[in-house]
This record gives sequence, C-alpha cells and structure tokens, in this order.
Amino acid sequence: MKKIAIYPGSFDPITNGHLDLIKRASKLFDEVIIAITQNANKSSFLSIDQRVDAVNKSITALDNTRVLSFDSLLVDFASEHNAQIIIRGLRAVSDFEYEFQLSGMNKRLNPGIETLFMTPSEEFANISSSLVREIYTLGGDISAFVPDSVKIILHKTPLK
Repeated sequence: MKKIAIYPGSFDPITNGHLDLIKRASKLFDEVIIAITQNANKSSFLSIDQRVDAVNKSITALDNTRVLSFDSLLVDFASEHNAQIIIRGLRAVSDFEYEFQLSGMNKRLNPGIETLFMTPSEEFANISSSLVREIYTLGGDISAFVPDSVKIILHKTPLK
C-alpha cells in the first residue's frame, strides 16, 4: 500500500523551516500532500491562491509532493486522499502541548490516521510564518527565512 502523508498548515507564508520538513518527509513517504488550510475564522496575510502558488513554486524539485487546499476537518481531508499519516512540526517544547491535544483529538475522530511529529533542522528551529510576516511588514530582510518565490510574491502584495 502506498504510504501517503499530509503536512497541514496555513503556510502564510511557507518558510525554509516548512521546506526542511517537506524535503525530509518526501524521503520517508511515497507521497506528501502539503495541505493548506482555508480557515475562514483567521485572517490571512496571503490569499489561498498566493499560498498555493508559493508552495508549488517552492517544491518543484520534489517529485512525490503536491499542494492542495482544504476547508474541512483534517482527518476527513486525509481520508479523502487515502493518507495514513499527519505530519506536524515541533519547533519548541511550547508547541508540544497544543500539538499533543490536536493529535489526540484527530486520533479519536479517525483512529486509522497516525500523527508523526518532526523537529526542524537546527538552523530552521526559530523560523515561523508569523515572525517572517512581522519582519517583512517592518521592512526587514527575510531572505534567510523564505524561498525566493515567497519573496517575489510578498513584494507583489500590498502590505495590510
């Protein structure tokens, strides 16, 4: 059976830390679906189309990955795509409590789907989308934190 993993998130924007996990996961699974949430309750910096575009442009070298957006329960989305694994990134101990709760809830909703926690490589451990957005909106250089495709998209997007 083909092992399919889902790496969900808002990716607003995708960072080099996200890419690190995607590249490493692509070596572990037959297919990795990067699942971008369309959370109506949360205002996004980039539109869903911009986020999908940015991720697609960032993963062109990876043959076994694809990008999809979703606005349903993650476990339902995973089932629809025959995924058995949900990948979650843990940057710090502070991430663990929330991710552990989420993992437990997903397991109750669908016992057939496992959660795999991955930590980023050391050089990416302090990068987050929210910090990238803050640095960018304050005029700072984000070159070390995001792929070139993200910088191009951000520079075309008016600041909110």
